[in-house]
Amino acid sequence: MTQLITPLEPLTFPLTGSHLIEASAGTGKTFTITALYVRLVLGHGNASGVEKTFANARPLTPPEILVVTFTDAATRDLRSRIRTRLAEAAEYFRKNPDNTPNLPKGQDFLHDLRADFSPDSWAGCAYKLQLASEWMDESAVSTIHGWCNRMLREHAFDSQSLFTRSMETDQAELLAETVRDYWRNHYYPLSTQDIAQVTAYWPDPPALEKKVLPLLKHVNLLPSAEAPEQILQQTRTSMTITLGTLKEPWNNWTDELEILFQNATDKKRINLKKFREQYYKPWLAKIRDWAGSPEQKALDIGKGWERLTPEGMAEIWIDGPPPVHPAFENLPRLQKALNNLPDAYENLLTHATHWVSSRFSATQKKRALMGFDDLLTDLDAALASENGERLARMIRTQFPVALIDEFQDTDPVQYRIFDQIYEIAKNRSDCALILIGDPKQAIYAFRGADVHTYLKARKSVQERLYSLGTNYRSTKDMVSASNRCFEFIESQETGNGAFLFRDGEHNPVPFHPVRAKGRDDRFLINNQVIPALTAAIPSPADNQLSSIGAYLDTFSEICATRIVNWLNLAQSGRAGFSGTSGSFIPLRPGDIAILVNNGKEAMAIRQSLGRRGIHSVYLSDRDSVYQSPQATEIHRWLSACAEPDNDRLLRAALSTETLGLSFADIEELNQDENAWENRVIQFMNYRKIWQLQGVLPMLRRILLDFGCNERLLDNYTSPSGINGERILTDLLHLAELLQQASHTLEGEHTLVRFLEDQCDFPAGEAENRKVRLESDANLVQVITIHKAKGLEYPVVFLPFICTTRIIKQDDSPLKWHDENGNLQISLKANTKLLEQAERNRLAEDVRKVYVAITRARHAVWMGLAPVVQLHSSAIGHLLGLDPSGSSELLAAVENLARDTPSIALEISPQASNIRFASVPTTGHTIVARIPVRSPKENWWISSYSGLHITRKTLTTYPQPAISDDSAQTENLMEKLSDLLLPDSPEILGTEPMHRFFKGAGPGTFLHEILEWMAGYGFAAILENPAALKETILRRCKMHKWESWVQSLEEWMKALLETPLLPESTTRQGHHGSGNLRLRDLKNYRTEMEFWFETRNVDLNHLDRIVTTYTLGNRNRPALLPEKINGILKGFMDLVFEHEGKYFIADYKSNWLGTRNDAYSVEAMDEAVRDHRYDLQYSLYLFALHRLLQSRLPDYDYNRHVGGVIYLFMRGISAPSAGIHFERPPAQLMIELDLLFRGVTDRGTSL
Repeated sequence: MTQLITPLEPLTFPLTGSHLIEASAGTGKTFTITALYVRLVLGHGNASGVEKTFANARPLTPPEILVVTFTDAATRDLRSRIRTRLAEAAEYFRKNPDNTPNLPKGQDFLHDLRADFSPDSWAGCAYKLQLASEWMDESAVSTIHGWCNRMLREHAFDSQSLFTRSMETDQAELLAETVRDYWRNHYYPLSTQDIAQVTAYWPDPPALEKKVLPLLKHVNLLPSAEAPEQILQQTRTSMTITLGTLKEPWNNWTDELEILFQNATDKKRINLKKFREQYYKPWLAKIRDWAGSPEQKALDIGKGWERLTPEGMAEIWIDGPPPVHPAFENLPRLQKALNNLPDAYENLLTHATHWVSSRFSATQKKRALMGFDDLLTDLDAALASENGERLARMIRTQFPVALIDEFQDTDPVQYRIFDQIYEIAKNRSDCALILIGDPKQAIYAFRGADVHTYLKARKSVQERLYSLGTNYRSTKDMVSASNRCFEFIESQETGNGAFLFRDGEHNPVPFHPVRAKGRDDRFLINNQVIPALTAAIPSPADNQLSSIGAYLDTFSEICATRIVNWLNLAQSGRAGFSGTSGSFIPLRPGDIAILVNNGKEAMAIRQSLGRRGIHSVYLSDRDSVYQSPQATEIHRWLSACAEPDNDRLLRAALSTETLGLSFADIEELNQDENAWENRVIQFMNYRKIWQLQGVLPMLRRILLDFGCNERLLDNYTSPSGINGERILTDLLHLAELLQQASHTLEGEHTLVRFLEDQCDFPAGEAENRKVRLESDANLVQVITIHKAKGLEYPVVFLPFICTTRIIKQDDSPLKWHDENGNLQISLKANTKLLEQAERNRLAEDVRKVYVAITRARHAVWMGLAPVVQLHSSAIGHLLGLDPSGSSELLAAVENLARDTPSIALEISPQASNIRFASVPTTGHTIVARIPVRSPKENWWISSYSGLHITRKTLTTYPQPAISDDSAQTENLMEKLSDLLLPDSPEILGTEPMHRFFKGAGPGTFLHEILEWMAGYGFAAILENPAALKETILRRCKMHKWESWVQSLEEWMKALLETPLLPESTTRQGHHGSGNLRLRDLKNYRTEMEFWFETRNVDLNHLDRIVTTYTLGNRNRPALLPEKINGILKGFMDLVFEHEGKYFIADYKSNWLGTRNDAYSVEAMDEAVRDHRYDLQYSLYLFALHRLLQSRLPDYDYNRHVGGVIYLFMRGISAPSAGIHFERPPAQLMIELDLLFRGVTDRGTSL
C-alpha cells in the first residue's frame, strides 16, 4: 500500500511533534518554511478544526528555531528569505485593515494569519516580527556541518570533545601520509614473493590510497581481516589445494581425448571443416602443460572453451551420437573455477581500509584536527554515549523546534543525530521536528546521501506525512509535459514504476502529478507559444549516432544551432517573454541553461557555442586552478623574473600566449639588441617589485604593462577555445594563491618550486584551489544537473540526456541496498550484485532526469538518439524501451507525446554554422578625458641611470611604480650602447677578455664575481685560488659557460695584479701610487650606497658644471633639459683608502675592440664622454666629498680625495692597463654643493 499523504496548509500545519513534508519541485517549499517560521515567532500554535489554541504555544526567537540545510549558499539564501518574510509580516500587521483588501480565506497567508489574532494584539505581533527580522544575524539557520560543530563546541563536556580543534578542510596530505605509514609497517617486512603479489594489486602507496579512499566512509560495513602476511599465506595455501584438485584428472583426460579425436578423425565421424587436428592438439597441449605445472594458474585455450563441451561436440559430430566424457562436462566448470580462484585482493584491501581509518582518526585526535565528516560522526557518537540522553535533552531545550530542509539528501549518520535528539517515532509534544524533502530529487548518493534513509524517516512519521502539490514555478504547459514524462511509465500496470521503487502494491516513492498555478508570462517564438518540451530525434534512417562520441559531437552542434537561432530572433524582438500587460522582454543568453552530466559534455557544448560567437560559463568546474594552462604561463613568468638574465627563461616567458607578443615581435627581439636589453631591464624591474612588494603586485604589473586586461576582456578567445575572462580570472586567482604562499616561503626560487609542485601534484580538495567563476554576466549557463538542483531557469536545454554509464564488473566497490533498505558494500562483483547495483544506479539517474526537467519555467529542449545502452538510461526507462528497442525510439516518443500538446517532436534536426549576431549596446559610454601633458611628481627619487642623454633614442616600456636603482640596474643602463645578446657567438680576438660575451648580462655576471671577490678578500683570493675557481664554475653553470671557467679564473687573477695607477697615468700631477693593486687594498667598501637631497636641480646647469671641470672641457652628449627634485641615490662599486687618500673605483666591462690597442687612453676618454661616465663619477665624487666632510674634522678635498679610477676590465693587458683616472678640481665640489642646495648665486637661494 502507498502511505496516506495529507495536503499541507501552512496556517494549520501542526507545530509540535515530528512531521515530514514532501515538496515536489517548484511547489513552494521555501515559502512554506518561511510561513512556518513566522508562525513560530508569533507563537501561532496547533490547529484543531476551526478553533485555534495558543495556550501551550510559546513565541520563539530566531536563536531557538533551528533551520538546517546542506550548503552554505542555501543557508545564506534561506536566512535572507526568512528575514524578508518576517519584515513583510511585520509591515502587514502594522497596516490599517481598512487599507488591505478583504480576501477570501486561503488566498493570502498573512491575511489569514492576522485574522487569527485579535486586532488589539496586532501591534505586539508586528513588534515581535520586526525584532525577529533584526535578530536574524544570530539565528540558528545553518548547514548540518556548521551546526554539529557548534554543538560539539558549546556542549564540549557532555559530548566529551575538545574545546579547541582545528578544522582541516583539505585532508589529502594526512591521508597520503597514513597510507605511506601502512605501506611501511605492513608491506616492507613481506617476502619478495608476497610483495610481488601485493604490487600486482596496487604498485605504490598512491594506488593503494585510491582504492582505500572510497571505502573509508563505509568502513563499518566491512568485515574484519587478518594481517597481510597471514592473508597471503592462507591464500597461497588455498590456491595450492584448489589448483591441485582442479588439475588432478586432466593429464589422463587429455590423453583420452586425443585418442578419441584421432579415432573420430580417422573414421570421419566429425566435421573436419570445424574441428581439425591443428585446432584440438594445441588446446590439449595447453591443458596438459597447465595440468603439469603446479603453480600455473591461467589457462587460455581460446575457442576450445566452447568446442570441448557437450554442446560443442554435438555441433561437430556427424556420425552417431556425440561422445560422452567427463572432460566435456567439467571444462565449463574448470573455466568458472579458474575465474574464481582464491584471491587475497578483498581481504588485503579490507585490512588496509580498517588500519588506515583507525590510524587516520588517531592522528587527527593527537593533532587536535577534524574534518567535515568528523563533525557528524563525533556528535553521533556523543549522542549514543552514556551522556547521550542528557546531551539530547540540552539540545532539545536549546532548539525546541527544528526544520530540516533538503532531507532527501540526508545520510544514516545525519538521520541518527536528529532521531536521537527529537525521537521521531515517539512524536514528542514538547518539541517539533519538521523534515522537508522530496525523494524524487535524491541525487547525491556519490556524496553519501541515502534515499533509503529518507524512506526510513517516512515510515517513522507514519500518518504525519504532508505534501505540497501545486507548482508555482513553471507554466501550465511545462507542468503538464513534466507530469506526462513520469506518468507515462508510472501508469503501466507492470514494472517498478517511474522511480523503480514499486513492489506490487507497495510504492514508497510514487509519482503524483502536481497541479499548476501557472505564470503570467509566456515564451514566444515568432509570436507563437512554443511547446513546453521539445524532443529532437534523428531520422530512423540515421544510424550514425549509436556511439556516445558521435552523439556528443552531433547534438552539441544541433543544440548550439538552436540556441543561436533563438537568440538571433530575440535581437529583432521575435523571441522572448510576453506579459499580461503587453510587455515583451527579449530572450537573453543568461535566460538559457544547458544541463550536462560532466565536464566532458560541458566542453563539447561550450566549444560548439564558442564557434558560433556565443559566450558561456561553466558553473560546475571543480578542477584545480593549478591544472589550468595559465599556471604554466605564470610559472614561465616567475622563472624569467627570478633570473632575468637567463636568455632561455626570458624567451619562454615572452612567448606565452597571454602576453600577446606576435612571432614578428619575438623575431624583432632576435635582431634588435636594444629591444632585447630593454626587455631584460623590464624583467629586472619586475624582480625588484617582487622583492619589495610581493609576487601579486608584480604579476599585476606584468598584466598591465603588456595590456593583458584590455585584450583578454575584448571578446578574446584563445586558440584552444578558452575565453579571455576565464584566462584573466585564472591568472588573478593564481596570483592571489602565490601571494598567500609567499608568506611562508623564502625567496623567489622557492616560490617557483612551490608552483612547480602544485602543477605536478594538484591533488587536494581545498576550496581556494578550485577554479573560480570567470563572470556572472549575461552568458549562457552550462551547469551539471547536480549543481542545478534547487535552481530554476526560463529555458533549459538537455542535449545529452541519453548518456549513461552502467555499472561494470570492475566498478569496485559495489553499493546496493538490501530488502530492508540497509546499505551494503562489496569489493568483488558477481552477477546478482551487479544487477542490484545497476538498479540503484538507474533509479538515481531517473531522479536526475526529474531534477533536470523541473528546472525549467517555460521550455525544455532535449536531444534523443538511439545510442548504445539507451534502454539502460533513465530516459530509456521513462520511454519504456527494452534492450532491443533503441530502434523504436521514435515510436516511443510519439507514444509519449500522444494527446499531450505541450510535448513536440523535432525530427531530423540539422546543425548549421550560423553565428550569433549580437547587437552592440546603445548606451553612451562615458570616457575619461586624456590629459594633454603628463604631470610629473613634485618630489621623487632619481639616480644617474635615470638621467636622459640627448643622443639616446631607446625604446621604452612602462616602468614599475618604484625606483629601481640597484647596482645591477645602473650597470645595465650604462651598457645600452654596448649591446649583444648573452648567448651570441664569441667575439674574435687574441685574448679571452676580448672574446668574452658582451652586453648587459655578461657585464652583470663580471660585476657579481668582482663583488664576491671583494667580500671574500682580494688578497685571500690569491692565497686560496680554489675558492675563486669553484665560484666561477658554479656561476658559469647557470649560463652554460663551463668552457670559460679557466679563462675567467686567469682573467680575475690578472685583475688583482693590475696596477690601478700605473706610471703612465700622471694626469693632474697625481704620483706615488703606481704600484697600487686590488690585492694590496686593506680598507675598502663595496657597493656603497649614497643618498643626498636635490632641490629643483636644473640638469642643463649640472651638465655645464661637470663639462667645465672634467675631461678638459671637451664636447660630449648633453643631458635633456629637465629638473630633478627630491633625492638622488646611487651605488659605488668600490671605495677604498690608500696612504691617507680616498679613491673611487668602478668596473667597466665595455667592449672597445678586439685588440689591446683599442684600450688606449684616448679611446677610453672617448668612451667615458660617449657614455657620460664623467657625470657619473662627478656625482660619486660629490657623494664621497660630502661623506668625508661630515666625518673628518680637518677634511680638505685636495689632501684627502685621491680621485676616481674607471677600470676597463677588457683592457688590462694594454699599455694603459685599462685605467681611466681623473681627479677634478675642488671647485667642482663647491659648484655642485651650491647647485644641489638650490643656490644659483652665492647667498641667493632659489
